[in-house]
Amino acid sequence: MKKIINTKNAPAPIGPYNQAILSNGTLYISGQIPINPTTGELISGDIKKETEQSMENLKAILTEAKMTFEHVVKSSIFLSDMNQFAQVNEVYGSYFNSETAPARETVEVANLPKFVNVEIAMIAVK
Repeated sequence: MKKIINTKNAPAPIGPYNQAILSNGTLYISGQIPINPTTGELISGDIKKETEQSMENLKAILTEAKMTFEHVVKSSIFLSDMNQFAQVNEVYGSYFNSETAPARETVEVANLPKFVNVEIAMIAVK
């Protein structure tokens, strides 16, 4: 059985998908890009601010599912430029306790939705 998780505190999906799906205690969160859910504005020009907005969107979805970043077991980070890894990693790392941080991969890709510089997806377990 699956439960659809959606919140107005994160950007609405821009395609045929949901923000997250909860199934058997596991939350699968769709990739989040740096869109401010209140204004609909795309955050760009500063990779740290872009990463922070993506993480805040993820946080809103976790909160809607009654979870926190402590429940995250896997993250996937997609970057348009691996040279921005250190800045992204700095912001991303501020949301986790380094001793209990989730597994993760970070990959550089040719393009992302709306041609953003960062997209982050997560899996969390309660």
